[in-house]
Amino acid sequence: MAQGSSTDPAAALRVEANGINVISDAERKGRPRQLFWPWFGANVSILGLSYGSFTLGFGISFWQAVVTGAIGIVVSFLLCGFIAVAGKRGSAPTMVLSRAAFGVRGNKLPALISWVLTVGWETVLTVLATLATATVFDRLGWGGGTATKIIALIVVAALIVAGGVMGFDVIMRMQAVITVVTGVLTVVYIVLVLDKIHWSTVSALPSGSSQAFIGALVFLMTGFGLGWVNAAADYSRYLPRSSSTRGVIGWTTFGSSLAPIVLLLFGLLLAGSSADLSTAIAADPIGALATQLPTWFLVPFALVAVLGLVGGAVLDIYSSGLALLTVGLRAPRYVAALIDGVIMIVATVYVVFVAKNFLVQFQGFLITLGVPVAAWCGVMLADIALRRRDYDEVDLYRPDGRYGDVRVLPIVLIVVGTVIGWGLVTNAAASWLDWQGYLLSPLGLGGKAGSWAFANLGVLAALLIGLVLTLAFSRPAIRAQEERPANIAGGRPSASVPG
Repeated sequence: MAQGSSTDPAAALRVEANGINVISDAERKGRPRQLFWPWFGANVSILGLSYGSFTLGFGISFWQAVVTGAIGIVVSFLLCGFIAVAGKRGSAPTMVLSRAAFGVRGNKLPALISWVLTVGWETVLTVLATLATATVFDRLGWGGGTATKIIALIVVAALIVAGGVMGFDVIMRMQAVITVVTGVLTVVYIVLVLDKIHWSTVSALPSGSSQAFIGALVFLMTGFGLGWVNAAADYSRYLPRSSSTRGVIGWTTFGSSLAPIVLLLFGLLLAGSSADLSTAIAADPIGALATQLPTWFLVPFALVAVLGLVGGAVLDIYSSGLALLTVGLRAPRYVAALIDGVIMIVATVYVVFVAKNFLVQFQGFLITLGVPVAAWCGVMLADIALRRRDYDEVDLYRPDGRYGDVRVLPIVLIVVGTVIGWGLVTNAAASWLDWQGYLLSPLGLGGKAGSWAFANLGVLAALLIGLVLTLAFSRPAIRAQEERPANIAGGRPSASVPG
């Protein structure tokens, strides 16, 4: 794993053969602390600074925003840490391990949701990288128009798709480089814009209501950890089964939370010091940050911005390819990554050259998909907590095995959690989502214009529905699964089995 996963340099340049199969014992290596690299590299993006503006946009004070950030980031990534434990216990991708909870074919529903979410995220990150590059070029006087955006999109997409196609070893090495480069240049950025911070202005921001506080908290949870839970075991699956469970949880949580907390804190100070900057970030979350810089640092800023976003998008395209295979695509992993890359490029072209008001669409995307993902996360967390044995590697691929074909209760919980959740969130500024929030009036929460309208309670409701009801009713079924005699005739799924 990490930068030392192979002693053969040529091995890192080969396309990964593994898809959604179980990783063989011979390929399991490394220690939990090496999980730091992919998770830190994926979350050290300059986008973390922009979340300062997003958070203050809920109408809360600086100190309220600091508390929401600390809780929302750490708790949501802690959920990733818990799900990553399943990876070292089953050595298969996250959405394959999810079959134990939903059934082999019943799992196609959450796998499809996971695929849409990861493709959406890689598109968001590609859009941001393209817009940021155009803004920097415009400030340099090199032109930030259509031609620049097209070239930027080609370069960014090539890096992302290449990493996704090559697979695990290349991604781990990419993330190590991205971590160092972006980490150093981000520190330089912070030093250069320190004089833009005005504590008197920041400290004077008025406090918001408890509803606004909760809304910001849930938004941060969906923007950070809940955006990664469906891929949390994709990297821990390469660890030996004997790896420390606490280590897997701890290093996943620490690696993914460290950079976002620091970046959010500074982003709050920056956005809180200038209402104009905060407004500009809504239209171009990365490019607006470049306006605060001296000209000589614009090229390094473009590098750190693009690399940070690529770091997150590479993990997304790798996991989206695995999710697509889990849905049922019968093709090699690299083909799935290529398909997702094409979709990502087409969607980016639409957002960059056609759609307007990026932040509105971004928030709508996060909250809307955050609801079913939160419901799945609740079911998965409870399922992992109830299990006492490692996963049966063969039965994860057999509808007639111990995990069954379709498990009704978990699927019902996702559907019910989503229906209730969408009824408790609103995205009024995005016209295509104005149907949401239909339960706010019947439940006495003030309707779509009331004080609870933007608290995003639906995400928390979906998470709790999946978690609590699975803990309450799935224990007997899981015990029956684990007491069933192991299949000794089926053999272990190989890398060539699409699953």
